[in-house]
Amino acid sequence: MSENVVIVGGGHAAGQAVASLRQGGFDGGITLVTAEQSLPYQRPPLSKAYLAGELPRERLLIRPSAFYEGAGIDVRLGIEATGLDTGRRSLTLSDGGQLTYDHLILATGGRPRPLPCPGADHPAVHYLRTIADIDAMRPRFVAGACIVIVGAGYIGLEVAAVAIKHGLRPVVLEMAPMVLARVASPEVAGFFENVHRGAGVDLRTGVAVSAIEDRDGKAVVLSTAGGRIEADLVVAGVGLLPNVELAQAAGIDCDNGIIVDAFCRTSAPGVYAVGDCSNHPSRLYGRRLRLESVHNAVEQAKTAAADICGNPLAYDQVPWFWSDQYELKLQTAGLSQGYDQVVIRGDMAKRSFAAFYLKDGRLLAVDAVNRPGEFTLAKRWIRDGKAPSPQQLGDDSIEAKALAA
Repeated sequence: MSENVVIVGGGHAAGQAVASLRQGGFDGGITLVTAEQSLPYQRPPLSKAYLAGELPRERLLIRPSAFYEGAGIDVRLGIEATGLDTGRRSLTLSDGGQLTYDHLILATGGRPRPLPCPGADHPAVHYLRTIADIDAMRPRFVAGACIVIVGAGYIGLEVAAVAIKHGLRPVVLEMAPMVLARVASPEVAGFFENVHRGAGVDLRTGVAVSAIEDRDGKAVVLSTAGGRIEADLVVAGVGLLPNVELAQAAGIDCDNGIIVDAFCRTSAPGVYAVGDCSNHPSRLYGRRLRLESVHNAVEQAKTAAADICGNPLAYDQVPWFWSDQYELKLQTAGLSQGYDQVVIRGDMAKRSFAAFYLKDGRLLAVDAVNRPGEFTLAKRWIRDGKAPSPQQLGDDSIEAKALAA
């Protein structure tokens, strides 16, 4: 009798898991359960092209409906997994049904961290995670509108860039002393601050939201700096909470995500966790990581599928991320936490540079702005534990191909 796999989720990890199982030769039943009303779709365009109205909804899909039909996938849209019994290997669904499984892949992702202030439930306050989130905020996302963006991480800055392009008046409030505070150096943060202010963004660092009040349907945002901003739209981008409740209630080990091993296996037999919700061991960085990135979601889904198909291959990837803001493409490889030296290669004034992060001479990460060559090289150097000297990295007269030699 053939085994079966149930996948819970509707993002990149879930979509990749389906494809990788079939590509890996799994010929048993596959059921995809997602609380959303859409097939698995891409998340990054939500804060950019989809928000701007430049990308139709159907082009967000990772794969068309014909793929799932052709692959014989039982797709359950708009249905939430509400209970998990790992002993009986059964899943309870919000429509009253139940599914049994031989293998279960939890690709449950995460949800936006809510604003921790009075008035956060104001109708003008929106979060940015799903298609439904964007559709709900789009009527307020119009030229001339004042948009207050809380949080200056990747999402907040991307929304600000799109808002400027479409004639809105963005105000960005960031409680940290600089933008991209969790992921970038002061040099890189200062560069992006200058870019956004130069484009017309009212960017305020060291400022948090203390409350949100209503004034005739508009949101009045009160800040810790004492200011009051009347906004047509408030977009909160203050972090993500991993969706671990299903696993946790079932007794699966969780700690800042669902704990998995190098093969994405959880503490429960037959249960895997992949993507934003999972916490995995990293050989490169010598600690456990929970990563919020498309690359991590896709590669972990491949890892879980390979293990199910009997071809186990440990997950051992260099983390990488990207962000599009104006004409700038920021590509990040590795994790910079704990660095003690930053080497800049290129010219910030020309908006083309790479910032290399090192600790005790070892390359940890790179932030590359419009420098795809250095980004590609850095991924390889981080993976192999080998890199040119700091002096060579900072010498822009040495071409990238020469550094690669």
